[in-house]
Amino acid sequence: MGRGYWDTSAYTQAAAARRAAGRQDFGYTAAMRNLPRNQRRAAASLDAYGAAAREACDSAEHPASTPIAVMFDVTGSMGQVPVTLQKRLPDLLGLLTRGGYATDPQILVGAIGDDRYDTVPLQVGQFESDNRIDEQLRDIYLERGGGGDRMEGYALAAYFLSTRARLDSLDNRGRKGYLFIVGDEMNKPQLYAESIRRFIGDEVRQDMAVDEVYRMLDEKFFTYYIVPRLTSYYNEPWLEDHWRRIVGERFLRLEDPQAVCELIALTVGLMEDSITLEEGLDDLQRIGSTGTAAVGKALARINRGAAVAVATGGVLPADL
Repeated sequence: MGRGYWDTSAYTQAAAARRAAGRQDFGYTAAMRNLPRNQRRAAASLDAYGAAAREACDSAEHPASTPIAVMFDVTGSMGQVPVTLQKRLPDLLGLLTRGGYATDPQILVGAIGDDRYDTVPLQVGQFESDNRIDEQLRDIYLERGGGGDRMEGYALAAYFLSTRARLDSLDNRGRKGYLFIVGDEMNKPQLYAESIRRFIGDEVRQDMAVDEVYRMLDEKFFTYYIVPRLTSYYNEPWLEDHWRRIVGERFLRLEDPQAVCELIALTVGLMEDSITLEEGLDDLQRIGSTGTAAVGKALARINRGAAVAVATGGVLPADL
């Protein structure tokens, strides 16, 4: 996947056409809520069940692809933040390409719910380089579920990406992709075999340790966890403790949820050694971003060396 190029004018025109026709930007969620709960499904383009692969491929158009996956929690504790992410994530490709932060970026978007309680706890798109990113974002079902136990199905998403992602950057150049999980809760105590069978379709019979799942994921991705303000557990110490044991210094607390694209773009730029933090923040000021201060604060503890070898105290190996 990953053909074509992002076209901002086409994105703007499509949004204007929807408004003129009286169609909702995110009509899939509204359509699902009008159905009985047992009939609600992931959109076909985001359905994880039976999916063979999610591919970030090199091509003549994009000969040196950089895979970037963004998975966000859509359970009730996230409040209105998932709506903000749906609206803002189409800006991410433009930020990456205009700033020269990554070569041939290809972006995958998806959503995470509660695999013990929700109807649609996993939605995963394809890696794309063009306006299909916007189409997939508009098809994400914001279920707003969860079980009220401060734990969600992040490990189910990690398992899917570790077993389904096919990255030419890794196979051809030995370069991992980037995964950003946006949420505000912990992992389940284990990844349940029943969840893998039910929502992905793999005939797994034994529950898996969460640490094992993230070690598998680490073979393909640098993984970051972002907790935005205005979510239920933004300031909770237990949340930071939990995720730092898994991702170390890649735990990022973001004061302005509107700035998630800027945070992801600058993080990738730092990791790719394309910019310094100061240069990235200057870029944000030049484009009039209101999130410059929040991004600077979130990244204050990360320079490129720390960002690459971030696993101090976490389960991920510090060999990156």
